[in-house]
Amino acid sequence: MASIAVEPIVNEAVAAEACRGLTATPKTLAPWLFYDEAGSQLFEQITTLPEYYLTRTERALFTAHADEIFSTLECPMSGGTSPDVGMPLTIAELGAGTASKTGILLRALTRRQPTVLYQPIDISPTALDEAHPTIEQTIPGVTVRPQLANYITDAIHIRREPGSKVLALYIGSSIGNFTPVEARAILVRLRAQLHPGDALLLGVDLAPSSTKSVATLLSAYNDGEGVTAAFNRNILTRLNLELGADFRPDLFAHRALWNPTHSRIEMHLESQARQSVRIPALSEELADLTLHFAPGETIHTENSYKFTHGSICSLLNRSGFGPARTFTDPQDLFAVTLATAS
Repeated sequence: MASIAVEPIVNEAVAAEACRGLTATPKTLAPWLFYDEAGSQLFEQITTLPEYYLTRTERALFTAHADEIFSTLECPMSGGTSPDVGMPLTIAELGAGTASKTGILLRALTRRQPTVLYQPIDISPTALDEAHPTIEQTIPGVTVRPQLANYITDAIHIRREPGSKVLALYIGSSIGNFTPVEARAILVRLRAQLHPGDALLLGVDLAPSSTKSVATLLSAYNDGEGVTAAFNRNILTRLNLELGADFRPDLFAHRALWNPTHSRIEMHLESQARQSVRIPALSEELADLTLHFAPGETIHTENSYKFTHGSICSLLNRSGFGPARTFTDPQDLFAVTLATAS
């Protein structure tokens, strides 16, 4: 019996990004496309890899400094007294994922206040579905109010409990996926939802230095098990599933390189042969799209910008955030910076 072809259910946001990026020169795809169900699971695997120091270093910083972070928030950074001292905190998190590291902060906060409202905001329903029950079942006193949204393209709303301050989390070096202009725009939009005296905890990966080699950085994006390569190629599988495209992911090689001029890791998918890829009509107004790839031509899928301590402070100051306190590890691999909404 002949099989029946199943038409994909077109996600309009995915279609719009595919049309924009794959008809550009050079071809690109936005990194938020990584995070379908399979991509989210692959990224969680990446965070456990020995080469991927970012997650374990940030986790260690939270473990070592969570109490200090919350103590700082209860007192003004300039010292002295304030009517805000002792106000409870409401937590909101951009790009929360499964919130595995966030649990360290939530546990520390519940030792200081009996109840906590936690608002994870993420594009992945799978990640939120995992985070919601896990947090509520394992951390008594925390109420989770998830928000399914792409915080880049969708309006978000941060709730606050009466009489509370908000601590916004933007961790995991997620801000590094955006150009300096885009990163500032994200923080400016976030700042517009906060009140003076609210705070931001920002986690960023640091640039190579005397204590951090380019080789250490590159290995985090070229793991020996090939999980990052599978994560990168999965973006093509997603376009096949959701747009009916006919990419052959096996004909694209994962490439990661360090761009010192822009202080960023770049991830690309490099065509291994001359090939054509068809994507059926993305809308009623568009004809079927056929892409042609030369051998060695790439799709630029991700930037991961790396920061210096000076560039962190500059970004925060230009985005409406005041005096900052930074926590880092002995090797200066990663930084967690606490700043107030000015």
